[in-house]
Order: sequence, then structure tokens, then C-alpha cells
Amino acid sequence: MPEHDDATDVPWARARALARDAGRPLPRLHRELHDALGHALAEPLTALTDLPPFDSSAMDGWAVAGPGPWRLRAGQALAGTEPEPLADGVAVGIATGAQLPPGRAAVLRREHGRVESATGLLVDRTATLPEPGRDVRKRGQECQVGEPLLPAGTTVTPAVLGLAAAAGYDRLVVHRAPTVELLVLGDELLDSGSPRGGRVRDALSPMLAPWLRGGAEVIGRRRIPDAAEPLHEALRDSAADVVITTGSTAAGPVDFLHATLAELGARLLVDSVAVRPGHPMLLAELPRAADGRVRHLVGLPGNPLAAVAGTVTLAAPLLDALGGRAEAEFQQATAAADLRGHPRNTSLVPVELRSGAAAPLPFGGPAMLRGLALADGFAAVPPGGLRTGDAVRVIALPHSRA
Repeated sequence: MPEHDDATDVPWARARALARDAGRPLPRLHRELHDALGHALAEPLTALTDLPPFDSSAMDGWAVAGPGPWRLRAGQALAGTEPEPLADGVAVGIATGAQLPPGRAAVLRREHGRVESATGLLVDRTATLPEPGRDVRKRGQECQVGEPLLPAGTTVTPAVLGLAAAAGYDRLVVHRAPTVELLVLGDELLDSGSPRGGRVRDALSPMLAPWLRGGAEVIGRRRIPDAAEPLHEALRDSAADVVITTGSTAAGPVDFLHATLAELGARLLVDSVAVRPGHPMLLAELPRAADGRVRHLVGLPGNPLAAVAGTVTLAAPLLDALGGRAEAEFQQATAAADLRGHPRNTSLVPVELRSGAAAPLPFGGPAMLRGLALADGFAAVPPGGLRTGDAVRVIALPHSRA
């Protein structure tokens, strides 16, 4: 798809801000832990308990009290039980994670202790007195009840689920994930086999759908032919919060998107961005759904790399805002080589990160994916380019969720 020059193009950083401002967080939901994955926290996560909730052993061995040698008490202190206090000069076997007996108990590691056959007493083979608190996971060491753990807007990952469970949560308050329908436009696209007869494979559907699922619920993916009427019907009837189209964003002979949006009474918020690749991307507010919901459309260019550039520029910030996610931060790096820039526009260059340095990858043209397949993200190169060693901002590729 050809890119054009337009002095009224929205600057790249401004376009991202406009996309985020267009979305208001969707309603809050109470979700069971296993159903909260991928959503964003709608309120801060605070500890409902101390972590650890009690003093526990960090090692297998013996809980001991006072100076040795120690007389062994019958039984074991095992995880899931509450042990009785130890008197001075007494020890009891203890497992990793088991609650420590109350008092001035310390832990003697198994490899440091020996039970004498003649006396049956436990002695410390290192000849050092275990100090109270040694090899002990102290109560509240990680956090104390009421302590803030994570801010609102944090994406619920598997690690967040584990922390929430450990901190006493059965349910989380999260924002509803936005629903998305992906409309792939173009008569030239094939679903299988090698390119033939002037047609090419659809590379966007298998690439974009998993990325979109990282921040949204993809409720549909359809192929739309290069014709005005089916595009009009698809946009009019879509039940999604956000419709994402690929192709038809420029002014070619079969690019009907702008005319269709005008017919529907949509409001253009961004109409082309000063960025390469991906220049003819757009963001629009569609007519409200029958239930009053605000709907949006993100129009991505049809060239594969340009479509991904549009995803990180407009689609990802909008979906993050609707889902209540905190704004994605750039990673600061240095240019490992000269990064060529456009005379007037921001350039998004696929890069590989190596020890904090951003190395440009080959095959970074608008229709290419070879460089992107190896990339850690896009370097946002300002007009005019950057020299080796200059500071550069790198934006990560969209995260995926199976």
C-alpha cells in the first residue's frame, strides 16, 4: 500500500496519546482467580495477610532451642501443622516450610547435625551455636498485612495470580477486557499454500490475532472482500468494542474505508500518522452500539510490518486504556549502530536488544516480516536518524496470551 506525505499528519507520540485518551476503562468485574488472567487490576492489590504468615524453616533439619547438645523430642514439625514450644536443650526434626516452634528456636541444617549413637543427643558438627532466626523465614519478611503489593492497572499474569493467592485472595476486582473483531480486507489474500496467480498469503490474521488476545477478547476474525457494501455491513453490525481492519486505509482504487466511515457517521480521531512504516493508519469513533456502548475502529495498513507499526501506535494504547491497563513504558537503550531516519517522520525500526544496546535488523521494509521475526521491539527513531551510541527509546512488541 503506498504511503503519502501530508503536513497535517499527527506526530507519532501524539497519536499514541490520542489513542489512549479515546478509551475509558471498561466496567469492573469480580473474577475468580483462574478467570482473572490477562485482565488488569481495577484496584490496588494489598496484602490480606503477612507473608510469610508465620516463622518457618528455610531448610530441612532440626528446630533447636538453647545451646546444644540437644535432646530429641519425638515426632516431626511438618508443613501444615502447629508445633508445640521447645524447651531449652530440646530439638525436633523440621521440614522446609514447616512452622517454627514458638520461642527462641533456631534451625540446624540436616547436613550440620549428627545424632550420637551412644547418647542419642543431637550435636552440631560445625561446633557453632545456631542463632535464633538463622535459616528461618521470618513472618512478614515479604510483606505485612495491609501493605500495597501492586497498583491498579497491573496486568494479571500467572505470577500475579500466585502472589494474590499467597496474599489471601480468592477473587480479584479487574476491568472487563475489551472485545475485538478483526476484519482482514483484500481479494488478493490466500489462506493456505504458496503465493500464486498474483495472490499472496494472509500473514496478518495468524500474527495479529494472538497479539490482540494479549489485551482483549477476540470475538471474531473475518475476511472482507474489496467491496464497499460488505465492509459497510461488517462495520455497522459488529458487536465488538473495537473493530480492527487491515488494508483500505489509503486512497487506492479499492480503498473504501474512509468513504464507509463517512457513510456510517463515524468520527475520525486520527487520520494518518507521521510514522514510517504505517503512515496511512487511522482511529475513528464508530456510532454507538444498540446498548449504548462506545465503539472504536483502528484502521491498520495492509502491509505486514506497517500493520504491526499501527498496532503499537494506535491499537495497543487504545486497548490498554479500555482494559484499565497502566500505560506501557519505553525501554531506554543505546543505538548499537547508526539508525537511519525519515526526514520528517518518526521511523519504527525493528531491533534486537543486546545488553542494553538496540541493534537494527535487516529486512525492515513495510511489506517485510523477516526482521520482525527476530525483533525484541521497535526503536522509535526521530526525524533525521540517530548515531551509534545515541539514546533511543524501544517499545516492546505486543504481548501475546494463548
